[in-house]
Amino acid sequence: MEKKLKRATLCVQAGWKPKNGDPRVLPIVQSTTFKYDNTEEMADLFDLKKEGYFYTRLQNPTNDAVASKIAALEGGVGAVLTSSGQAANFYALFNICEAGDHFVTSNEIYGGTYNLFGVTLKKLGIECTFVSQEASEEEISAAFRPNTKALFGETISNPGCKVLDIEKFARIAHRHGVPLIVDNTFPTPINCRPFEWGADIVTHSTTKYMDGHATQVGGCVVDSGNFDWDAHADKFPGLTTPDDSYHGLTYTKAFGKLGYTTKLVAQLMRDLGSIPAPQNSFLLNLGLETLHLRVPRHCENAQRVAEFLQQDDRVAWVHYSGLPGDECYELAQKYLPNGSCGVIAFGLKGTRETAVKFMDSLRLIAIVTHVADARTCVLHPASHTHRQLSDEQLREAGVAPDLIRLSVGIEDVDDILADIRQALDLI
Repeated sequence: MEKKLKRATLCVQAGWKPKNGDPRVLPIVQSTTFKYDNTEEMADLFDLKKEGYFYTRLQNPTNDAVASKIAALEGGVGAVLTSSGQAANFYALFNICEAGDHFVTSNEIYGGTYNLFGVTLKKLGIECTFVSQEASEEEISAAFRPNTKALFGETISNPGCKVLDIEKFARIAHRHGVPLIVDNTFPTPINCRPFEWGADIVTHSTTKYMDGHATQVGGCVVDSGNFDWDAHADKFPGLTTPDDSYHGLTYTKAFGKLGYTTKLVAQLMRDLGSIPAPQNSFLLNLGLETLHLRVPRHCENAQRVAEFLQQDDRVAWVHYSGLPGDECYELAQKYLPNGSCGVIAFGLKGTRETAVKFMDSLRLIAIVTHVADARTCVLHPASHTHRQLSDEQLREAGVAPDLIRLSVGIEDVDDILADIRQALDLI
């Protein structure tokens, strides 16, 4: 039923279906545990023989209702909330990778994710190869190995604002018998649903537009249910062979299209526990209820700001896929015809100090380590989010030393433009 509803309706109505006498608003089930009348009922839950709640580290009604809403918005079969976007990306890969495995990823990704993939996962014995998403299918395919388990990319890269050719990446992944995992944080399912273009798993930092108000840190992993794990059983034994920790249960056989998300909860949440608090999920749900209203305003404002910056002589360059002539304009017309997001990447003529002077002169627009909420904010990635990367790694990740990431909010656009103009006048 939910999949037939429009996305705006899903934002408001999906996930929580109150019965007669239930609270109309999604309740916060702020409890670690759930009571049962006898031992057998609890045992069946632990053995995954029945559905139900017994411990919030594994499942919680508030968390599950919000996960269900996000799954409906993306057109997936199931979703799991995590405590952060970083946790979502980690879980999405760790659910199918183990020591000795490998995956391929676009190098146009968020700096924290770049570090997670290139440094931290390597300590767990999982290696990755970074590729240019603009490279040919043959060049990207050359990065695959017999032990490659996934291909990863961001729909719109943070902070470079490059648009991923999802269909190209899906063809490459499926040719090699692995899923395509796409971080869809910036467009949100309001502006792009990667499953419709061949992606298999979608991740989100729900901290960003989905929450929209900078009130909670969270993430989400959504499964399309489309990837045939059994057809590539030798690559994914964790899903297609018996799990000794659950009496020999095999996830794809026991849970079908929900095998991937069930394993993520039953194994990774059980052992690692990166869950959101029910209170955080409640706040996230409030944000989701207006997502369909806020995203178009972000895009409308960002388009005006990008056009202003493009015409100002003090600006060296602007990357925003809504601008005709932008290198990603054609891809955006294909994948993001209703708008991309509110984030703009640009550089000023001058030095790194010029960028710093500009940012320090802003009055309305705040310098914060955040992006994609109702308030306009700005960041200099080379000095902040990506400062752990070398200059060579910065270039590989599409981050120029002069890149300023401007996240345009939903204030009156004339006030945003006035603040930018006065700060430019001071450099």
